[in-house]
Amino acid sequence: MSESGSIRFVNVRKTFRSGRDTVLDGLSVEFPKGKLTYILGPSGVGKSVTIKHILGLLQPDSGEVWVSGKNMCELSGRELAEHRKVFGMLFQNSALFDDISIFENVAFPLREHTALTEEQIEDKVIKSLRILGIEKGFDKFPNELSGGMKKRVALARAIIREPEILLYDEPTTGLDPVTRVTVDELIETLKRELKLTSLVISHDIPSALRLADQIGFLHGGKFAFWGTPEEFRKTDHEVIRRFLNADRKSFEVLHGVHP
Repeated sequence: MSESGSIRFVNVRKTFRSGRDTVLDGLSVEFPKGKLTYILGPSGVGKSVTIKHILGLLQPDSGEVWVSGKNMCELSGRELAEHRKVFGMLFQNSALFDDISIFENVAFPLREHTALTEEQIEDKVIKSLRILGIEKGFDKFPNELSGGMKKRVALARAIIREPEILLYDEPTTGLDPVTRVTVDELIETLKRELKLTSLVISHDIPSALRLADQIGFLHGGKFAFWGTPEEFRKTDHEVIRRFLNADRKSFEVLHGVHP
């Protein structure tokens, strides 16, 4: 069986401040291939640290991180750079280049890392943009775009090299409600169209319950919960219940709902 798009942690431990702060404490998990997994949890529990291990930006103190059949801990600098081609990444702030057009933003990874012709680049860029619902205005610059459009362009760039794995870093944090819905719809579109192994680190419980195939809730350096959205709704784990109740109270305040 092909290991393309696979992600597996084997007893991963990571500490900071000379071992005084344990963030990951024997984390073992295999993320479902071709599915969308949301990693939830309060701030500071290790969601970003988990993603950084997958990308090879952090090395575990012990244990192994396997991505698409390779142990990230054993790759040299050059091998690691080459292997990172399996990833597409949507950053929280979209991370677009302000001084170049939409088209050139999306084309950038192809110009930097491939020897494609201009015709081939144009075909791929237009295809990626169209998947995200952008049919025109390719010559616009990022400062001319709404928040939702910026996310569309950033996602088009993330998928331009046909990655095996798509990572989302807090994709809806700080967005207005309308843009949050737009981003959810984009994630759902890519889930349906591309069927990649996708991981979202987030605090956004409604999005996770609606979109995820799998939810993992980090607590105490491990996944305190690992299962489907329906199972997540029903869990009696004390920390998760508090997390869900706090989110529900925020929703009630926002929408003027009173008990």
